[in-house]
Amino acid sequence: MPVVLLIRHGRTNANASGTLAGRAPGVPLDETGEEQIRQLSARLGGRIPARVVSSPLERCVQTAGFFSGDVRLDERLLECDYGQWTGARLNELRRTALWKVVQEHPSGAVFPDGEAMRAMQARAVEAIRDHDAQVASADGANATWIAVSHGDVIKSVVADALGMHLDHFQRLTVSPGSVTAISYTERRPFVLRLNDTGDDLRSLWSARRRRRAPSSDGVVGGGAGHGAG
Repeated sequence: MPVVLLIRHGRTNANASGTLAGRAPGVPLDETGEEQIRQLSARLGGRIPARVVSSPLERCVQTAGFFSGDVRLDERLLECDYGQWTGARLNELRRTALWKVVQEHPSGAVFPDGEAMRAMQARAVEAIRDHDAQVASADGANATWIAVSHGDVIKSVVADALGMHLDHFQRLTVSPGSVTAISYTERRPFVLRLNDTGDDLRSLWSARRRRRAPSSDGVVGGGAGHGAG
């Protein structure tokens, strides 16, 4: 069966500043984000994907453009609609009662004037499986294709592929510019790569030298990646 490469868009200024961009317009990649995707594109060695599908938001379309000049937009891959949380600082959101729900019971989380996290997962999984079936039919079982989306969206798709309840998806990390690979076979999905950034492993040591202990919270929206301050 085909392999889908789930690529999270590169870093943005919102990621770097700890702001939840959500579906706000005008959030492009920053210089670091562009370099992340440039390096990822180089790691793919010039191979041409059978299809490139993207969330319609600017940072994803910009990312997808590194892999193809023919990008299909699918609104089912949009960022979660965080409603009133959109544009807020993550440090401020951590003080709200809903933050605890998002951490411990995300399947019950509904953002004010926004979307339920379970609805986000349902639409995203449907999109990935639909496109995967189309690629298999049009391009064969050995095809590889790309879907560009957002941190929480990709985490929810991975949770489904692993047979994890959505309430456990905060155990996963999907960093900006990372690639996660899944193959949907007849019997079950196989997760072939998870949060692969090709980083030097020294970051796993430096992440533990911060003055304050790492938080056990999953960062809503995905944050700036593992080891970020």
